[in-house]
Amino acid sequence: MTLHHRAVLRTPAGRRAAGLAAALGWAAARMPFVEDEIAGLRAFVRPGDVCVDVGAEYGLYTWALAPLVGRTGRVHSVEPLPGPARWLAFAAGALGCGNVSVHRTALGARPGRGHLSLPRRHGLPVHGRAYLDVGARGAGPNSEFRTSRPVRTRVHTLDQLVRTAGMRRVSFVKADVEGAELALLHGAGETLDRFRPTLLLEIEDRHLAKYGADPSDVVRHLRERGYRMRRWRRDHWAAAAEVTPDCRNYLFTVTD
Repeated sequence: MTLHHRAVLRTPAGRRAAGLAAALGWAAARMPFVEDEIAGLRAFVRPGDVCVDVGAEYGLYTWALAPLVGRTGRVHSVEPLPGPARWLAFAAGALGCGNVSVHRTALGARPGRGHLSLPRRHGLPVHGRAYLDVGARGAGPNSEFRTSRPVRTRVHTLDQLVRTAGMRRVSFVKADVEGAELALLHGAGETLDRFRPTLLLEIEDRHLAKYGADPSDVVRHLRERGYRMRRWRRDHWAAAAEVTPDCRNYLFTVTD
């Protein structure tokens, strides 16, 4: 399911989106539930860019990216869970983000179908910890949750999404896929080689382990394709040699 919204950022609703993005940038260094890296997006995202927000959930990065790419750019917000996907579609319309498209699908190494394991805490779903069961070797850190339920989902590759959505370029990809980073990258070879987008990936050993991988596998995969790694330090992107426990999000840019 792909939901498109037609509006422009010059409308009053569109100005609300810009105001929300400014608020997120302000909160990035002040509030723990807003990731610090939000403040550093402007360095790599320009008007007219095409961005893909993989594992968008409720749109933290989508709403920060939409005003940056402007009316001539586009944000493809990818979220397989039905509740958050419906919210993204509603919010895009309410905020006047006509440059946002919502795609309800998971992304992986190959197309097909699978399930998301959606944990629950105190009877409520924890959307941010849902993970794709394709290739997983157990629940990993999600064993801390007493209950979970399977949610059926289609699985596409990023290359497939780029083709079917008619993307003529891809400038920036953010991905939070709870350990399935390598699968995402294996399904994105054509996109990486053709467009050389900047990548912002959440990389945590505890989540990668349930897929039989570790952070060095992700870093090596991208270095072999000409990418170098950075991390956000207070107010700038700094070179990073390895993934460390004190940081979850890493930026990858091409070296050529």
